Amino acid sequence: MIKVSVLYPAGENTKFDMAYYCNKHMPMARDKFGAACKGMSIEEGVAGGAPGTPPAYVAMGHFLFDSAADFQAAMAPHAAELMGDIPNYSSVQPVIQISEVKL
Repeated sequence: MIKVSVLYPAGENTKFDMAYYCNKHMPMARDKFGAACKGMSIEEGVAGGAPGTPPAYVAMGHFLFDSAADFQAAMAPHAAELMGDIPNYSSVQPVIQISEVKL
């Protein structure tokens, strides 16, 4: 199983609409990915590792797929629409990481 993580770096002037992300963008992505998407989660950054430090990421979205190929096949037809929706909720471009889930 692989996890696709979409990480939104935090910053002083970062705009992020969590309600839009949770209620519109991520459900839209999940619907477009269809049965290839095995799960989804959303996290909101609240703090860094040391007391009083800001989070590294303002938000993180995660999707589970059986393989990277399954993700790529599910994403390809919808990439332009999904990436085009980012300005509706965020002022920063995300960092995307594909990881193999070990446990």
